[in-house]
Amino acid sequence: MVNAIILICAAYLIGSIPSGLWIGKIFYKTDIREHGSGNLGGTNSFRVLGKKAGLIVTILDILKGTAATLLPLLPLFTETTIHPLILGAIAVVGHMFPIFAGFRGGKAVATSGGVLLGYAWPLFLLLVAGFFVALKLTKIVSLSSMIVSVVALIYSIIYVIVTGDVALLILILLLTAFIFYRHRANLKRIKDGTEPKVKWM
Repeated sequence: MVNAIILICAAYLIGSIPSGLWIGKIFYKTDIREHGSGNLGGTNSFRVLGKKAGLIVTILDILKGTAATLLPLLPLFTETTIHPLILGAIAVVGHMFPIFAGFRGGKAVATSGGVLLGYAWPLFLLLVAGFFVALKLTKIVSLSSMIVSVVALIYSIIYVIVTGDVALLILILLLTAFIFYRHRANLKRIKDGTEPKVKWM
């Protein structure tokens, strides 16, 4: 029981690390919450801080999800009964509502990807490829993120039929719902034709 509580708290705290906020403040003297979309994720970091910072923030946000998912592999926790995907989901919640940033975080796309990297890396690679294809075609990061979440959902349905791993399907359903909910303002801007487009693809 104690191990379970420690794991849950650790997963949330890992997810709560506000990479974009800390990198912006430490290296650029900029609070990215006051610029662009006001979001703490990689997309706004790219927009406000530049490509280098945006890439670093995105990688760190991915690794948060991976680290939380792999926590049960630590020797101290090898006998835990908590499913690694539960810890990954908790890290995603931490990313969206970080205790270290006033519970105002990112939109969970990168951290969700990190959970999949730790649990089902072939799916992660598929989604990375799918994201860049969608981004190349649409030039819209938010739309590309939502497209790959649907791709992940389709994959997980096929995966559960083949393997019987219902846990992955449940996680993908939750993450897809989270991602669409967090992008509801983007959906309105996409509909209105005012959503920003990337200029580097």
